[in-house]
Amino acid sequence: MSLYRRPNITGATVFFTVCLAQRGGALLIDEIEVLRDAVKVTRARRPFGIDAWVVLPDHMHAVWTLPGDDSKYYDRWGAIKARFSKFVRLKAARTDESTARPTHNALADELERLRVARSPSKIGKQDAGIWQRRFWEHHIRSEADYAAHVRYCLTNPVKHGLVETPEAWPYSSVHREIREGRWP
Repeated sequence: MSLYRRPNITGATVFFTVCLAQRGGALLIDEIEVLRDAVKVTRARRPFGIDAWVVLPDHMHAVWTLPGDDSKYYDRWGAIKARFSKFVRLKAARTDESTARPTHNALADELERLRVARSPSKIGKQDAGIWQRRFWEHHIRSEADYAAHVRYCLTNPVKHGLVETPEAWPYSSVHREIREGRWP
């Protein structure tokens, strides 16, 4: 088993890439409200600053700043991923109250596709198969590094050919940057 060492720096600013287990779907934007709720609840319980965030169909990038007395961003990501997984699974399992039968929906189909594609280790750990187990992080080292990673977040939908300008992507903190006069 691999041993992953993560820096233990309180108050750090960190860039993240977090991906679904299977690329190519649109679960994150299809269920954007569930994701927003998972982030909101997690931030209420374990605060952190959001410097930038973009949600794409099958992955997301973010730059967070942790509180000055805390270094545990991995706990926060674990909570966000767990809450999202729980609530999309509950949503997919809803029943039609008039017939007491399960409703058929695209979300249930997508979750079944992810469940079937799980690795033996995920099956053994009873992992729902929605998320990649780990995420990529990079601790910000300078103002230039910070600016580059925030820009990367905000321009990523253009890079993926989803829109022609960052402002056209609805699931991005670029809109906050525009409102606050920080976006060119």
